Amino acid sequence: SNPNDLFSQSSYLDFLRVTKQYLPHLARLCLISTFLEDGIRMWFQWNEQRDYIEATWSCGYFLATCFVLLNLIGQLGGCVLILSRNFVQYACFGLFGIIALQVNTTALLYKVVINLALGGGLLLLLAESRSEGKSMFAGVPSMGESSPKQYMQLGGRVLLVLMFMTLLHFDSNFFSILQNMVGTALIILVAIGFKTKLAALTLVVWLLAINIYFNAFWTIPAYKPMHDFLKYDFFQTTSVIGGLLLVVALGPGGVSMDEKKKEW
Repeated sequence: SNPNDLFSQSSYLDFLRVTKQYLPHLARLCLISTFLEDGIRMWFQWNEQRDYIEATWSCGYFLATCFVLLNLIGQLGGCVLILSRNFVQYACFGLFGIIALQVNTTALLYKVVINLALGGGLLLLLAESRSEGKSMFAGVPSMGESSPKQYMQLGGRVLLVLMFMTLLHFDSNFFSILQNMVGTALIILVAIGFKTKLAALTLVVWLLAINIYFNAFWTIPAYKPMHDFLKYDFFQTTSVIGGLLLVVALGPGGVSMDEKKKEW
């Protein structure tokens, strides 16, 4: 074996070992960040949000108020439950409902795709909560990983990689072509579950750089519409980063090439 390869693999394993304690907490915080930001924004911009829904949907004052209230309580309540590790499964289902509502209120395809990627992150959160429940019976022999959990992890991985379809640039310059090739290769690795943790960690670093560079909402004055657009994209991307960090923390699950390699 190449000594450099052994060194890099050792460094990577050391990183996972050191971060094992707090990586899931960071992943959960990143994952719910878009819901947290949206809920807080609805609290502080109550009238503007209600008027926007009323004007867009022509649904009347009462239904618009109910929609904003449902979003506010659903998102902030779900975030508190997930961060406090209480009723996590119910909180995830509540946030799935919020995503479904938001998909119905947008006609932009890329925002629909990002919402689906968010759903993938929530699926991984559900899988994590199932594994935590089982850890109470750690001493009891197991017949292998439960099917619902491993299929949740597969579904979560596949939905997360949808996010990268919105980041592909169809330009003819060398940097864009290289970025697309590297990104697509990493996407495929995460989707099929091959070298999953390393691929997901690389995607986290790549997405983090893209997010800070392209979605720097703090550089735009708050009164400009572009500030809100970039802020929305920044927190949506941060949530997908949280989902990828959960992949790093949990691994790919049973339906993956990494798992099958152990049987060969």
